[in-house]
Amino acid sequence: MRRAIAFALLLLLGSPAAADMVRVKDLGRFLGWRDNPLVGYGIVTGLAGSGDTPRNAATRQALANVLNRLGAAVPPDLVQSRNVATVMVTATLPPSANPGDRLDVTVTSIGDARSLVGGTLLMTPLLGPDQQSYALAQGSLVVGGYQFEDRINLQQKNYPTSGTVPGGATVEAAVAAHLVGLDRKLTFILTNPDFTTAQRIADGLNQAVGPGIAAVRGADAVLIDTRGGDVNRLIARVEGVGISPDQLARVIINERSGTVVAGGDVRISSVTIAQGDIKVTVSVDREASQPYIYGGFAPDVRSLIVTNSKLDVTENQGDASLSLPDSTVADLVGALSRAKVGTRNMIAILQGIKAAGALHADIIVQ
Repeated sequence: MRRAIAFALLLLLGSPAAADMVRVKDLGRFLGWRDNPLVGYGIVTGLAGSGDTPRNAATRQALANVLNRLGAAVPPDLVQSRNVATVMVTATLPPSANPGDRLDVTVTSIGDARSLVGGTLLMTPLLGPDQQSYALAQGSLVVGGYQFEDRINLQQKNYPTSGTVPGGATVEAAVAAHLVGLDRKLTFILTNPDFTTAQRIADGLNQAVGPGIAAVRGADAVLIDTRGGDVNRLIARVEGVGISPDQLARVIINERSGTVVAGGDVRISSVTIAQGDIKVTVSVDREASQPYIYGGFAPDVRSLIVTNSKLDVTENQGDASLSLPDSTVADLVGALSRAKVGTRNMIAILQGIKAAGALHADIIVQ
């Protein structure tokens, strides 16, 4: 089964002749188009005695502050509830957001609470790196776990001290991405920097959008001239241009699962492969020999233990000897698969070919 899976993965990756066109938008992003992390500090209420202990001074102070803002002046020393927990609240603000948009938030305990199951997050402002509030979070927690304890018995599933509030934050401040620089140019950033791919993107844009509109800045970026036109329309045209990206020759090997993943165009020079195992089996048969004389057993004679050994040498039925001209990893795996060679033996063969200098790719072992 694993041999078939590895072979199928190699074939699915295709060959140079069958290389598909990829949209520019799938190869990277525009400079300035990025997510923004938000973080806040709040409290969760409604816990069934599984919250922070009274010795947690931060929890007592936080709850006292909330009560004071609501008109109930309670000193922190008088707060003894186990139904409250202090938490950190995190969310991700998208590159473009408008007031009223909803965000998912993650809530994690920072005190000594045992569980946040059944809790409700009170209104918590979420701050950006500039210490400005961009969203407000509040709502009931969804916790994918539990913890029950009775004396010395403990039952726990997953991590009950963290949870989520789907759509629990509301954006309060509009955010807009600034994509055009002072030179009136867009900068397209490649996810995987590569000079060949960057040049192909520039050539494709110059052909599809307009001559001289794009130029390569380096392996990681392509500059696009807006020429004072409609930027949104230009970005839409740029994202839809299809090119054939270049890729590094790599072979990924997972020895734990016995999986091999490689591009179909990874080249192998002429090589001869001999693969086989010799199985040696030693079997031992022990027998007891009891002396016997006419009329009965001799009382003064002891039994004799006789050991017989048998040695068997068996050659593996899956032995293979292959000689391949210049080919690809996909061709090699196909030949080895037809020769009934297991996936783990394929891994050893690929590593041997790499050591011999015939595999023109990097091997990454996971």
